Amino acid sequence: MKRITKRFALCIDNTDYEASLIPGKVYRLLKDSRAEKDDFVRIIDESGEDYLFHKNHFIFVDFPKAIQKKLRQLESATEGEKRTDF
Repeated sequence: MKRITKRFALCIDNTDYEASLIPGKVYRLLKDSRAEKDDFVRIIDESGEDYLFHKNHFIFVDFPKAIQKKLRQLESATEGEKRTDF
């Protein structure tokens, strides 16, 4: 298996994962060398939790540093919206 070196995954197929993945959405990849050996990637899905998905659901991309920073900011803001007030 070729190691995935990109930092982001663009969902191209959410078959069987309609509630977890949104086609066309960019997800940040989390490092998981063990999963990669079995052709899986770890991402934070729409539930807000990290899960493994087969790599065939994605194409892998990278962005310039400024865009990566903005994507992380958007991800953090979205995580904050999903939390309830305590």
